[in-house]
Amino acid sequence: MSASSQSQHDQPGGLDISLLLPSNLLYTQESIPKYRPGGYHPVTLGDTFKNERYKVYHKLGWGGYSTVWLVKDNRRVLLDRWASLKILTADAPVSRELQNLKLLQNQGGLGSNFLVELLDEFTHTGPNGVHQCLVFELLGPSVQIVLADYKTDQEKLEPEFVFRFATQLLKAVKFLHSVGMCHGDINGQNIAFTCAKIAQATEEELFEVLGSPEIEPLARIDDIPLGSGLPTELVKAAEWVDWVDEDEEDIRLLDFGESFLHGEEPAKLAQPGSLRVPETIFTDSFDYRVDLWRAGSMIYSFIFASWPFWYLGDDEVLIFQMIDFLGSLPTEWEAQWELMLDNSSHDLRQYEDHGTSTLEQKFAGVDSAFKPLLCVIQGLMRFLPSDRLTAEQALDLIVDP
Repeated sequence: MSASSQSQHDQPGGLDISLLLPSNLLYTQESIPKYRPGGYHPVTLGDTFKNERYKVYHKLGWGGYSTVWLVKDNRRVLLDRWASLKILTADAPVSRELQNLKLLQNQGGLGSNFLVELLDEFTHTGPNGVHQCLVFELLGPSVQIVLADYKTDQEKLEPEFVFRFATQLLKAVKFLHSVGMCHGDINGQNIAFTCAKIAQATEEELFEVLGSPEIEPLARIDDIPLGSGLPTELVKAAEWVDWVDEDEEDIRLLDFGESFLHGEEPAKLAQPGSLRVPETIFTDSFDYRVDLWRAGSMIYSFIFASWPFWYLGDDEVLIFQMIDFLGSLPTEWEAQWELMLDNSSHDLRQYEDHGTSTLEQKFAGVDSAFKPLLCVIQGLMRFLPSDRLTAEQALDLIVDP
């Protein structure tokens, strides 16, 4: 077996990282074992795609099924236009996201409806397989990153910006639901700011905001050459170190990999623990109205820079917080809740004094200008999907509180 072949087969799921020279980026970026047949495509800064049209300048981020890169579109008529290149893993279930994006594209007006704009799509063949590549408008940092900075600095978004972002998010949800689609994964990572002010900045100007690329070589401790399916360098994702423009930009809802059409709901819904919608805990079904609960949670986070609930791995602790926060469970769920309590290994009384409070109590401690959003969040975050406000109804409350 050749050295390169051996390096690809040290571990069934990919290269064992214990065989690599330690580095700061080895454990903080995308999973190296996912650089394998069917996995990530290895990218080096300066690489080009689609007959040299797109050149890579920085890494913007990654997910379980993709890496995302800052590229410049070198097509003559769009010279110096920055964009975002999402390269999916070769084994990614690409059809749903691309199908959803094309369906939305056919409806038109994505930007005006606060959805990310797909600029181009193509496939690229690499050592790990054939990868679907999606080119999007360049967006700024995610809402999650910006809100985390606000929380660290013990600051809050100004009411006028919270109202603007809440309105834009609800307009995005309203548009999706009007064309028969559910986003399915509204959270702070999947909402990002536009960056119109720097979309055509020089490389130097853009890197002042993003931070210059930090690179570390990838190498084995035994000096065996890396296989062709592995990157030769590790690139630290951009941190948007000097981003200060959230008050001047709009938001965009992105990542439609979990989206589905009404009547074509998947068997399961991928959900972060703290954002689980209650019907997926108490029933075997869900629909587009999961977006409404998630939108309410997101608007709450615009105000408080945190989620309404925390999750420790146990559904009963999460439901306990929901009850304390929102009120009694629906009658039809009470028997199941009692059974959950009987089988629980937790004494839920220990959580009573751990900062959980009603939504009204939370709002009592913030600027009174936020008060019109209380009924919006309460209306969106109702236990039964049939009781929740529609996005249009919630928008009416914001416009005319």
